[in-house]
Amino acid sequence: MLDKALSCFLYLFSLLYQAFVPCSVPELLPVNTVDHQQYLGKWYFKAAVSRREADIHKFKALDNMWFTMEELTNSTLLLTGHMRMGDNCIKQTWTYHIRPDRDDMELEGRPQRRNLLWSGKWANCPECIIFQEVEPPLKETDSEDSLNRHMLYARQSDGYSEAVTAFLKNLACHNMLESVRLPQEKGSCWSRGCPR
Repeated sequence: MLDKALSCFLYLFSLLYQAFVPCSVPELLPVNTVDHQQYLGKWYFKAAVSRREADIHKFKALDNMWFTMEELTNSTLLLTGHMRMGDNCIKQTWTYHIRPDRDDMELEGRPQRRNLLWSGKWANCPECIIFQEVEPPLKETDSEDSLNRHMLYARQSDGYSEAVTAFLKNLACHNMLESVRLPQEKGSCWSRGCPR
């Protein structure tokens, strides 16, 4: 009986706390209005967070990864990923289109996916960006998105442990508790697929 009363009290306390101290939200960087030039170049993956492990499980097989973002035209960006999985290097590219009527990027071949950019200042890292991928529920009766993950990227390969901690903490406030950080124990893969 006492356990049940204590549990109810803690639940009510957490609801009241949320009402008075709401979770902070990052600043959206609308891709149809921001200067794309400042986001071009090299980005290093730091962490991924979601509500469900299934949304981030593919990252768990990787040791490290980094990306380059380049502008093909004023409205098209090419993202090239260099990923190390065991002793293998994997290179993959994604093409994103910027539409004047959308604040997110449209991934070629997946127009239903929202690809949002958020300011890294939310993770106390002005030189970072947060990339969010969201896909709608698979069925109309489903109440949860079929994909919703946030990924933190930084300009340098080393450091940023405080930014990762802030990123995880801020998303935990939004009930996103599943996370992954890559071990980064092996050399990075570079453009020719050779370790550095």
